[in-house]
Amino acid sequence: MQQILVLNSGSSSLKFQLFLMPNETVLCSGLIERIGSEDAKFKYETKTGSIEVVTPILNHNAALELLSKQLLDKETGIIKSAEDIDIVAHRVVHGGKHFSKTAEITKEVKDKIEALSSLAPLHNPANLEGIKVAESIFKNAKQVAVFDTAFHQTIPEHAYKYAIPNEFSDKHNIRLYGFHGTSHKYVSEKAIEFIGKKESNIITIHLGNGCSMSAVKNGKSIDHSLGFSPINGLIMGTRSGDIDQSIIFYLAEKLKMSLDEINTLLLKKSGMLGLTGYSDLRDIEEKALEGDKACELALKMNTYRIKKYIGSYAAILNGLDAIVFTAGIGENSNYMRELICNDLDFLGIKLDLDKNNEHLKTIRSINSKDSKVKILVIPTNEELEIAKQSFNLLKK
Repeated sequence: MQQILVLNSGSSSLKFQLFLMPNETVLCSGLIERIGSEDAKFKYETKTGSIEVVTPILNHNAALELLSKQLLDKETGIIKSAEDIDIVAHRVVHGGKHFSKTAEITKEVKDKIEALSSLAPLHNPANLEGIKVAESIFKNAKQVAVFDTAFHQTIPEHAYKYAIPNEFSDKHNIRLYGFHGTSHKYVSEKAIEFIGKKESNIITIHLGNGCSMSAVKNGKSIDHSLGFSPINGLIMGTRSGDIDQSIIFYLAEKLKMSLDEINTLLLKKSGMLGLTGYSDLRDIEEKALEGDKACELALKMNTYRIKKYIGSYAAILNGLDAIVFTAGIGENSNYMRELICNDLDFLGIKLDLDKNNEHLKTIRSINSKDSKVKILVIPTNEELEIAKQSFNLLKK
């Protein structure tokens, strides 16, 4: 038996779960939000109770120190010593072409993660910081990296290559990489198990603050909406998704914006935030139902983009057995699921409104009886998938 601490570091957050493997028992879980502020939130839960506090947490180092202190607490903690942790498993967003599978962390691995930070500036630096701090706190534990891009290494060349001169892809590795791979892998495997069909055509739809879609054929990713970096594709909380590339040149040449300003605009000030002033979908849905025209339009734009990807992926899969909704919005917003599934009966996608409006935390189908395509809601569990991959890597 091994205790595996899974860390999922975001730019201003840290999700964690402690597993006892291989039986997948969750010993504790939690979330640290608003890292870098005076009113950061720390949530910690075990089978016997939960703790929630608001406290200053100025960086990821302080966040991990707070977590380790809680894990070791004599009354509410889980472990007696930092040495009780056998493996610390880290989610890393961008692995580039270097990592097609889970890897034990070495100096070389850390150097490559750092080198790829420019391609995932909101994530890789935080992931790397989490690794360095965990190494200093859990000194005897094995450190493992699980890459978001790894699941998408099966995407064929004709799908991942961009139509630019070959030297840029050959020498500079400019290509589609894909992201949220841990989530897409987990829910696609659950979907295949649920429908009982290994040879299957499935579209997985990961909707959170970051959003992406994957075309999954027989369990393997064959296309993905995010590309060279996690900014294109669907409309996201603060990211623009697909735009005409010439807009970048217009902003630079006509509006005299610097490249840094444009990058910040497209990453942090666009998407639903740029369209409505809100990045949280719950606020946008509430305002739309109250008649806010900007929020109504933003939801139409968002769901229209998703429909376009469903249609294109159904074409390249040459058939469709199921679509899967997952992540915070996909699992919890019946309103978004309804908007997305409306008027897709041509593809055999028909929603059961009563099933869709049920608020359950289990895998379920929400399609009507006469729907040719299964519509599934599958709660993602990236942390469990990370723990499983880490355990399998080091169990020998």
